Amino acid sequence: MAKAGGRKKVPKEIAIINADNCTGCESCLEVCPVDCIYKVEGESIAGLQSWCEIDVERCVGCEVCIHIPTKKTDPYELTVCPWDAIILVPTVQVAQAVANKGGPPGYMLQHWDRLVVPAQRLAELAAEQASAK
Repeated sequence: MAKAGGRKKVPKEIAIINADNCTGCESCLEVCPVDCIYKVEGESIAGLQSWCEIDVERCVGCEVCIHIPTKKTDPYELTVCPWDAIILVPTVQVAQAVANKGGPPGYMLQHWDRLVVPAQRLAELAAEQASAK
């Protein structure tokens, strides 16, 4: 899904959506500045609601899908996801987080090459960059 070519910089953290908590409301999809969030229709179980997923190769770790940035002196935080379905994980741990993010039975195995393999490559790249410092 990611564009051709390598990343200039790997983000410290990547956003992951827990499919079991996501209702598919698309709040995160609407605010993402890099359009790395997409909607997945319930496919494995008839009548299952849809949920959103993040293309980890395109995510820049900006946190906008979780909360809208405000001034540091502002005591209020504008949350985007009302169900706390999105978390930021360290990039070196992104493959494990993606593999355990939930969803319908069999969904992760069916889409392993599209979801976990790119996350593993990203985690390896982050580890390489961290060790080079």
